[in-house]
Amino acid sequence: MNKAQLVEAIADKLGGRQQAADAVDAVLDAIVRAVVAGERVSVTGFGSFEKVERPARYARNPQTGERVRVKKTSVPRFRAGQGFKDLVSGSKKLPRGGEVAVKKAPKGSLQAAAKKAAAKKAAKKAPAAKKAPAKAAAKKAPAKKAPAAKKAPAKATAKKAPARKTTARKAPAKKTTARKR
Repeated sequence: MNKAQLVEAIADKLGGRQQAADAVDAVLDAIVRAVVAGERVSVTGFGSFEKVERPARYARNPQTGERVRVKKTSVPRFRAGQGFKDLVSGSKKLPRGGEVAVKKAPKGSLQAAAKKAAAKKAAKKAPAAKKAPAKAAAKKAPAKKAPAAKKAPAKATAKKAPARKTTARKAPAKKTTARKR
């Protein structure tokens, strides 16, 4: 299924092809922007998208066998959720046409996520000067230090066991005989 077929599949539920196309574009854009920013996007019952760092490494050119240096890079990763895995493996049956295959988000989770996103945006927009007094107030109260634990004396009274001497044993050489044909 490509993007156009996906739009056609959900057009009836959203009231038209244009609304479905806008919804698909908005969802994909939000996922891509979040993953590029380094955030993890989790959809309950479906899966999660995240950005993964791949370190620099050496690889081999398959044509020449030459060793090639590969730079470090970031790649997107998708991990299927348990509900999606169960449907694909056949351990759970796919619901009939009208029902949703992926579980809906729990009640209240969407409002909580929206509030969290709004708070995050507000924190980014707020100037740094407003944050400084809160930190200064936190520094005024001295933290109580836990009493330091007493350490054992440097020289322990127990004696160490002497190291065992090991001798390397040589494996007997195998005799090979030339075969005549």
